[in-house]
Amino acid sequence: MVFVTPQISVPDDELHESFVRASGAGGQNVNKVATAVELRFSIANNWTIPYDVKQRLTKLGGRRVTNDGELVLFVQVHRTQEMNRKAALERFVELVQKAAEPPPPPRIRTKPTRGSVQRRLVGKSIRSGIKAGRAKVGDEDDA
Repeated sequence: MVFVTPQISVPDDELHESFVRASGAGGQNVNKVATAVELRFSIANNWTIPYDVKQRLTKLGGRRVTNDGELVLFVQVHRTQEMNRKAALERFVELVQKAAEPPPPPRIRTKPTRGSVQRRLVGKSIRSGIKAGRAKVGDEDDA
């Protein structure tokens, strides 16, 4: 059992790990040892996570979530399988914890204060006077 929050825990049998060869530098070790971990978790088929958390998890997962509703985490940061397994599990727990946080409340729109409206209008009138002073001086009939 993987404990994410006091209310949310995920059974171990719902997390599927597979090991593949990592890419990149590493010489002989990377060519012969499957150290990279691919952790799969089916969001759609899980019943222990609340619906709203599943929605946020799907959104947070982004392109790591397949069309079937399966979260795929690929970890190859360490040289050993065990360290990569721990890192994958930590990433999974962090992602679910972030999804478990409720969204912030929506912003409440407020009216501008009377003083701020007054200052804005005074500033506009000053600016219009400056621009009017830049106009050409002359007869209006010459246009």
